[in-house]
Amino acid sequence: MATVELENINKLYDNGFHAVKDLSIEVQDGEFLVLVGPSGCGKSTALRMVAGLEDISNGELRIGGRRVNETEPQGRDIAMVFQSYALYPHLSVADNIGYGLKLRKVPKDEMKARINRAAEMLELTHLLDRRPKQLSGGQRQRVAMGRAIVRDPKVFLMDEPLSNLDAKLRVQMRSEISSVVRSLNTTTMYVTHDQTEAMTMGDRMAVMKAGELQQLGTPGECYDTPRNIFVAQFVGSPPMNLVLAKVVEGPTGLGLQVAGEVLSLPDAVVAERPSLRTFVDRDVALGVRSEDMEDGSLSSAPSDRRIKGQVALTEALGSQVVVHFTFPGRPVVTEDTKLVAKETGAAEQISLRPDRGVKWVASFAPRSKVKMGDEIEIGVDLERAHLFDPETSEAIRG
Repeated sequence: MATVELENINKLYDNGFHAVKDLSIEVQDGEFLVLVGPSGCGKSTALRMVAGLEDISNGELRIGGRRVNETEPQGRDIAMVFQSYALYPHLSVADNIGYGLKLRKVPKDEMKARINRAAEMLELTHLLDRRPKQLSGGQRQRVAMGRAIVRDPKVFLMDEPLSNLDAKLRVQMRSEISSVVRSLNTTTMYVTHDQTEAMTMGDRMAVMKAGELQQLGTPGECYDTPRNIFVAQFVGSPPMNLVLAKVVEGPTGLGLQVAGEVLSLPDAVVAERPSLRTFVDRDVALGVRSEDMEDGSLSSAPSDRRIKGQVALTEALGSQVVVHFTFPGRPVVTEDTKLVAKETGAAEQISLRPDRGVKWVASFAPRSKVKMGDEIEIGVDLERAHLFDPETSEAIRG
């Protein structure tokens, strides 16, 4: 086990493309860190630099306190699990798992013991004599994991290992990988573009965009206190709802003018953000998570903390009713909101045109009776609302 330290790491290609920009992260001994972000954000490139598969343009990389910038991959004591399983089709499961040990001339008895231990851990014991073509996708991924485990490395590096699996199998393998890695207590760096994987698997997550680190923290920190609009929308499903709101000063304090209505801001929200007063008569981006809204007919929210909308779609999921509704607000249109809409496959569902207003998603209690086409009121928990500077995209805090 070991720490992994990336200090101002950069990757600049010969064609001028700057894939990773001044990335600084310290992965603690035994920590499970997830690098997450949209396609092309530099997360896999960063992982490959740690593995020694990509040269580091500048910056310093240390594993276990030892500088390894120029060290060959085999000298870094890491094991990597790729998106493609990279199994040898002519070898049995046992031989695939033990291939690296054979190259290192590990004694046969020790090699067999390590293979059996990994196979038992991954529930592969009954498959050791089979060939890869006789295995399911999940079983092949377990074999790839077994090949990494038997190495007993200081660090596991995993590059989107579940992306080739179907949705149901991904859920199962998520829990299995988490369980195995934590039982081994091995430092792990895991790359994914799936924020659900990042939220459920990592001790911490590093959210990246365009080669730059946007936020580093626990999943809870990134979800509850996003540093900017990109993190707010990328982390969480569905993405955080956003609308432009004008900060106004009223007789009872600060409020937000949205779609002709004024939402009264709780005193605690204003006290936590004294700089909000500098935005009076200016726009802010108001962000609300789906779970922080209620069906108005079931809500105790006062009238000055409600918005009116029209239901476009309802999805009854048993434990909740997901309600898509529209209202005549002003959308927050930035490169970040467009990128997240494209990445989540919601580009056609999320309205980015001011003349169409905004489309939000709320999670109502299962007893809600709203249906498509209804004109409804929605109670908004403004104490949990998020506020951003629409010009800089940064969260308004302090």
